[in-house]
Amino acid sequence: MSGDQSPRLPERDRPWMMRTYAGHSTAKASNELYRRNLAKGQTGLSVAFDLPTQTGYDPDDELARGEVGKVGVPISHRGDMDALMEGIPLGEMNTSMTINATAAWLLALYVVVAEEQGVAQDSLQGTTQNDIIKEFLARGTYAFPPAASMRLIADMIAYTVEHVPRWNPINICSYHLQEAGATPVQEIAYAMSNAIAVLDSARERVERAHEPGGAEAQQLMEEVFGRISFFVNAGVRFVEEHAKLRAMSILWEELGRERYGVQDRRHLRFRYGVQVNSLGLTEAQPENNVQRIVLEALAVTLGRDARARAIQLPAWNEALGLPRPWDQQWSLRIQQVLAYETDILEYPDIFEGSIVMDGLVAELLDGARAEMAVVAEHGGAVEAVAYMKGALVDSHRERIRRIEAGEQVVVGQNRFTETEESPLTADAEGGILVVDPAIEAEQIDAVRAWRAGRDQAAVDAALAELAQAAGDENQNLMVATIAAARAGATTGEWARTLRDVFGSYRAPTGVGEAAAAPADVDLAELREEVAHLAEKLGRRPKILVGKPGLDGHSNGAEQIAVRARDAGMDVVYEGIRLTPAQIAASALQEGVHVIGLSILSGSHRELIPAVLDALREAGVSAPVVVGGIIPDQDVAALRAAGVAAVYTPKDFDITQIMRDIVKLLGSDGAAANGAASVAPSAASASSAA
Repeated sequence: MSGDQSPRLPERDRPWMMRTYAGHSTAKASNELYRRNLAKGQTGLSVAFDLPTQTGYDPDDELARGEVGKVGVPISHRGDMDALMEGIPLGEMNTSMTINATAAWLLALYVVVAEEQGVAQDSLQGTTQNDIIKEFLARGTYAFPPAASMRLIADMIAYTVEHVPRWNPINICSYHLQEAGATPVQEIAYAMSNAIAVLDSARERVERAHEPGGAEAQQLMEEVFGRISFFVNAGVRFVEEHAKLRAMSILWEELGRERYGVQDRRHLRFRYGVQVNSLGLTEAQPENNVQRIVLEALAVTLGRDARARAIQLPAWNEALGLPRPWDQQWSLRIQQVLAYETDILEYPDIFEGSIVMDGLVAELLDGARAEMAVVAEHGGAVEAVAYMKGALVDSHRERIRRIEAGEQVVVGQNRFTETEESPLTADAEGGILVVDPAIEAEQIDAVRAWRAGRDQAAVDAALAELAQAAGDENQNLMVATIAAARAGATTGEWARTLRDVFGSYRAPTGVGEAAAAPADVDLAELREEVAHLAEKLGRRPKILVGKPGLDGHSNGAEQIAVRARDAGMDVVYEGIRLTPAQIAASALQEGVHVIGLSILSGSHRELIPAVLDALREAGVSAPVVVGGIIPDQDVAALRAAGVAAVYTPKDFDITQIMRDIVKLLGSDGAAANGAASVAPSAASASSAA
């Protein structure tokens, strides 16, 4: 470096936006939490919604049972949004909402509440995740079929660019792809392919309203491109993860210039927020998660040219359950120490000219371009959902195989497992926040009171207008959605109106598309055990893997289903979002020998007994095995209710789980009759909540 060049910046960079992903119980309780976090130095909001809100159901819907207020805040109407944002100046706040299928609705509620605060739409700043392809692939909180979902996204993009210009209408969200097992190449390729599908759909909406190919349409598309942001994942291999982000930045600029004709450098910037990896958080020795989170944060802060614009870090105990405010404070303090105590914001890009980094970036770019070409050959991201889902299931299976074999070391889980008792989990609740079960009944009463006290005629008229707009491709759905929010419609009513027009949808599971597992000694031995059991039963053992409730995190369930299939069992797996009655009916009809239930949302205390009751009523007597994010203090109650075995993320060896099931069936005389019972959980394959 020549003498006239300083290795330091002229002045220290401003820190990224610091968020904490939060929300639970009620709008009022979540508002109190937000205001405390902002007082502690958090600089933006990140709202977690509960599963009924995410999937378009009111608290009193059958599918909402056990899920209200568990993984986020329930928002049923504009009154709830008003309570959630009370005392928070929406004209100044930057709010991120992790919401997808119902993103248009939640933004509409936010717009209406801002109006009541006297804040115009064009002053609002924030982001709605709004990435539905990722939901089909990895997270499961979809509500409508693909084409209708893409229309909602495109309408929302077109509306916000003109009326809410400071809002990011979509985060292309590769975060959950990595949580579902994506390699860095897959995360890049599928995220960029997803972005192409979204932008092509948005361009169609823009050109429908303006002259195709005209200057006005092109200018709007440049602005659309400039408002697209990304939400990425950063794992513990933080050098490779940083290279991934540099590669994504290069590809994004290429896409803008070559496919969409974007020239303005401001619009070509790769803008992303991040939550670091939750998949790698462990239930075993959970204190190790703290250093994992710190190291993962380095991937998105060390290099100036690819630094995140906003960061939210998981808490150390998210593999155990819902974090407490103190746990979230700890994660916020990690960000603040990085930003204010270290020197990472004082230098130009420290990786510029690095042979190692340049080589890694080139390697990832080659792989991503090749995989993007495969997605394009399938017809693009929407048409390639089944292909990508199968590829993710395969990648996740390979990750689990490496951990089982000890090839991928996870400290405290498959190596260095000797440990002292942790004082962090010594309290009565096991070191997590437990939502009061009475909250659900309170929310049911509240939504019914809201319906009783509103102008029903105005709501009916607004929903009729929404249905009419949904049936007309030329109308932008945001206009009717905002009108319905203003009239007092509920989340469930809005979604039901659109379901009536668009129909329902079940995403591919990826289990059928997954390739057969490569042969190894452990699998060969397991197949022999299954073959001996089949001789004893008189037919191949059959397992039903079930996902009751609204929990869409199906990665573990898919891995249980695939391993059971590879072991020689017959497998019944119908995907996510099943009622207890549906699971019981399927178990009876299929004559399964064992039932495996997977729940990661914290609703196991309500839903598992409900499934057991439904099985008994149906006359099914097969053993039930349960897996998921289940605190130790809940295990005894589940066993007392009739569950045969409980698995949690510390039970990472799926082959051993399969052996447990074989042993269970071999010793259970009732199973020989083909009656269903409670089975091992798919969640044991996934350590992410």
